Amino acid sequence: MQTLQVALNERSYPIFIGENLLTQVNCFKPYLTAKQIMIVSNSTIAPLYLERVQSTLLAQSYVVETHIMPDGEQYKDIAHIEGIFTTLLEKRFNRDCALVALGGGVVGDMTGFAAACYQRGVSFLQIPTTLLAQVDSSVGGKTGVNHPLGKNMIGAFKQPVAVLVDTSVLDTLNEREYAAGLAEVIKYGLIRDVPFLAWLEENIDGLVARDKVLLAEAIARSCQNKADVVAADELEANDLRALLNLGHTFGHAIETAMGYGVWLHGEAVATGMLMAADLSWRLGYLSIADVDRVKKLLVAAKLPVIPPSTISPTTFLDLMAVDKKVLAGKLRLVLLKSLGEAFVSADFPLATLAQTLAAGTQLGQAYD
Repeated sequence: MQTLQVALNERSYPIFIGENLLTQVNCFKPYLTAKQIMIVSNSTIAPLYLERVQSTLLAQSYVVETHIMPDGEQYKDIAHIEGIFTTLLEKRFNRDCALVALGGGVVGDMTGFAAACYQRGVSFLQIPTTLLAQVDSSVGGKTGVNHPLGKNMIGAFKQPVAVLVDTSVLDTLNEREYAAGLAEVIKYGLIRDVPFLAWLEENIDGLVARDKVLLAEAIARSCQNKADVVAADELEANDLRALLNLGHTFGHAIETAMGYGVWLHGEAVATGMLMAADLSWRLGYLSIADVDRVKKLLVAAKLPVIPPSTISPTTFLDLMAVDKKVLAGKLRLVLLKSLGEAFVSADFPLATLAQTLAAGTQLGQAYD
């Protein structure tokens, strides 16, 4: 087992990475100081892993209850947050209780948001069960729900007390969900870690084949990158943490336009990252060879790189305007000065952005 630390002074917490952690009492007991524990999971993950987590906690004399949600991004909304609150209230949970998120990014985001709100704040622990959640959404304390007009526009910062990254649960992850997680892994190389980017290019075939040694290394390096950024800019006060959103403004527009759950988050982010690279090239920061390098890595990871043809540039712009990085009515995007160096900018001609939005299958190719 590897242990990383998210350094946030009195709110610091560990990230445990290893196999078969769901039965390791020492990953739970020091961090769950409450006696009442509510495990929140979904209808896909609960049959696979809920009993294992329940048994570990019950053996330590916790009072354990469960709340099972339907599985899917389309259920990440206020109505299903209310369902968590209802179960907590029906079971008479006190303000010294704790929640445990057992699932992917949707479960983690919603459990964290519920923990931030219930009785004005209770603790929670993350057990991410998808690759995307393990390397990204479970770390850093961003929680929330979607709105029909915009993704993740309602939420709160709420840090977990610990994150348990059990790599053995990825054995049951389907190929599409697994590839979606690789998008967030690749992101870290593109925004701040060129040696990691080169390592990914060298080992992408093995990662796609789920080589356990390579996968553990990719998860650890991704989590370390995320932990470093969060420690330096927990609340996105100076744009450093915003760099983690490379491709997300484009990607969120795709998710919203297509209907939540039609495109997986990682799939939309992958296409969004190529769109960001394309715009960075059109603005003179990247070479066309750089953009091709990004595209080849995403394709090798079995990820989509072409935005849906049904989304017009006008619709893209309308949806991108509903983004947390918009300030004073001005759209701000995460772009690349070079591979491994991201920055936030509002300084780009809308006409150039329109070229990227209209490029479709021609992303990264010059117009005649």
